[in-house]
Parts: sequence; structure tokens; C-alpha cells
Amino acid sequence: MRRICLTLPTNRPCPATIAAIGAEAAHAVRHFDVEVHLLILDSCDAATYAEHAEAVRALPADHRIVVHHLDEAHQRDFLRRVVDGAGSTKPELLLELMLPAGLSYGACTNRAFLIAAALGCESVHRRDSDSRYQSVRGEPVFPVHHELLSLGRRAADAAPGVTATDLAAEHLDKRVAMVGGSFVGELSVDIGGIAALDPDVYHDMVGLWAPAEWSAEQKRELAEESFRGAGTEPFVQDRSLLTLVDPMRVDMCNIAFHGVHERVPLPPATDTIGSDYFLIHLVHDAALPGVLHNRNIENFYTGERRTDPGFVAYQTRYVKFLLSMLYFNHIYDRMARAGAGLLDEHGRVRAAAVAGLARESTRLDRAENVERLRVLDVSYRRLGGRYAEFAGHLAARHERLLDEARRDIEDFALLTEAWEPLVDTARNTPVRLPSGQPG
Repeated sequence: MRRICLTLPTNRPCPATIAAIGAEAAHAVRHFDVEVHLLILDSCDAATYAEHAEAVRALPADHRIVVHHLDEAHQRDFLRRVVDGAGSTKPELLLELMLPAGLSYGACTNRAFLIAAALGCESVHRRDSDSRYQSVRGEPVFPVHHELLSLGRRAADAAPGVTATDLAAEHLDKRVAMVGGSFVGELSVDIGGIAALDPDVYHDMVGLWAPAEWSAEQKRELAEESFRGAGTEPFVQDRSLLTLVDPMRVDMCNIAFHGVHERVPLPPATDTIGSDYFLIHLVHDAALPGVLHNRNIENFYTGERRTDPGFVAYQTRYVKFLLSMLYFNHIYDRMARAGAGLLDEHGRVRAAAVAGLARESTRLDRAENVERLRVLDVSYRRLGGRYAEFAGHLAARHERLLDEARRDIEDFALLTEAWEPLVDTARNTPVRLPSGQPG
């Protein structure tokens, strides 16, 4: 029986999502020979945690489903024991990178990766608290079905279970490292209001995540495609493709990994959207097989983003994402050139190669990011209103943001170098649960 980790990181109230992911776990054990460890990593306040605990208790019992609902104190306890056990040279920094004070999409998923290793799970299947499953004739459409059909199998063996394949014969002996889908509904990045106010400014701002040397037309095409997922077309019937998955076609709210997440972590940058997408690019560039399916999840926005503090926080995360692309565009380019050179003789990703590319990128001239900030300043001021107010907030932080962008990549390189010992130690580290949860 396979043991898998279905995980939900959350920092917001989401009892309905907990009930829904519990139903996905039940679907998995009904249709596959698996034991599901449902891992809820809860960064909410005590009152919301208690609300979530009640939602967990309401889940139907099944001996093949084990629920782990961990608050940050219990997450930190586990991480401390792993970091200390791994004999890391910078234990305090690593602990901070794994559980930072600020919001980090990469760090919360890295915690899931380590805890999954401790639980003996061979794969990690991630969902988000601000998304929900589509339904057909009243029945939810669960991505885990496609994930368990293919993930971890030799590509040649997975081929009969998909609708189509365009994988070259040279990749058929490799194992499927990733299965993913996308989303429908609202943009994955909350900048639709900018497009409504001024489409030209929107294209200028979204085009900033492209490499600087791209043409204006290439950047405009990228802006047209970005953050839209699978659009708004609802699910009708299954389609799946065994392929080298295009990173633009999948989303981290609808993803599962096998093997690769134990070799390389996600960038732990704080307050930066997109910091959790690195492995999607790595799987593609290393020519590891994946499956792209159309059980797309429905994305929606929470009310917090519409408040004034939420607006400033989200726009800051978007700006930091754009600045991170100076470094990631370089890394992605070098990974694409390296191709199979990213793998060892056993077909596993070489963490040292990835860390080396990350460190190489930190030596880039940051003039490109200075220009990004200039364009952003002009763009936000042109939009007026609270966007113009945000431009003033941003201007006061230019130097700090430039420094943070580089330091985030340095931290990623450090964590990547330390990752395999952390995973090995996690495999022998028990997960201590809050009182009242079955062990």
C-alpha cells in the first residue's frame, strides 16, 4: 500500500476547504490502494485553529486516512529536531527559512515536504485554502485521481492511464515526477483591477517578469497569457497528457510531486508570490516526465485582499516577485541549457547543480531590477488612487527591496545545499501531534 501526503497549508479560516480536502482523501482511498496522510499546516490564530480542529473532528473516520493538524508551535518543534539532528552549520538561519515570521509560500510547502518524509510518504499532493473543487452533476472533481494514476510510475507504465502522450521515447524509462492541473476563475495574481483601469499599464507591469532582452511583442504575449490558468471553461470530461509539462500550464494549488521534492526545496522567500513554483520549472528543464490534466481547481479571492492593508501587502508581494525574476530567469535559462546534466546517474536531480546556479545568479548586475522599480513607480502613479499612494510606499523601500531580492536567492542556495541531510533526518524524526489528536 502506497502512503501519500495530501497537504493543505493555511493562514486563513477555511473549514469548508478542510471538509472538501477530507472528501478528496476519501476518494483516494476508495479508488486506490493508498494510505492518505492528510496534513494541515495551520498558521492561524488560536480561535481559527480551534475552528479548524472542529472541522477536522467532523471528517468521516477511515482507518486508511490519518489526519495531522499542526499549529506553528508543533511545526517548529519538529523542524528544530530535524535541523539539530542534521548537524547543519547554520541551524538558526535554516529554522528561520523553514518557518519565517513573514508569509512564505515556498517555506510552508517545504515544511510539508519534510513532514511527509517523516510520515513515510512517497509523494506530496498540495492544495490551497483559497480554492475549491469543480463539480459535475453535483460530484466534486478531484485532482488526486489523476495524480495517483501516474505519479511515481515509469512513464511507459503510466501511458495507458492517460488520454494522450507526446513524450519522446528517451524519457519513457524515467518515473513520472509531477502531475498537475491548473485553475479556472479569477486570475491567480490579484491584478485584474489594473487591467480594468489601464490595459497598457497592465501589459507594462506584467511584462516585467520576462527576461529584459525579450522584445516588446514577446512581453505583450506573456502578459496576455500570464496568471489566467485554464481560463473560465468548466470541467466536462477528463483529458490528460503524458509530457514534459509546460510550467505555464499548471498551478501550485493543483500539484503533486514524487522524488524531486526530496532533492531540492522551494525558495523560502517571504512576502513574494510565485516563490513556490520553482520545482515546476525544474521538472520541465531536467526533462522529467509529468502528466498535465484538466481537473482544474476553482480559484477565488478572499476578502482580506480588498482591505487597504491587504492591498498594500499583496502589491508588495507582486513587486518582490518581479524583482526575483532577475535571478530566476537566469537560473531557468541555465537549467534549460543543462537539461539532463541536472540529473545524476540514477536519474535524480543533483541539488549541488541547482544550488550552484542559484549562487551564480547572485552575482548579476542589479541594474535590471533598478529599471523594474522605475517602470513600476511610473505605472502605479499613472493608475492613480491607492495605486499612486502605493508608489510612494514603494519608493521609500527601493534599496531594501533590491537587497532582499538578492538575499532571498542566497538563502535559497543555502537551503538547497542543506536539503538532502534535512530530508534524511526527517525520515527518522517523529511528528509530535497536539493533544487530542490520535498519534
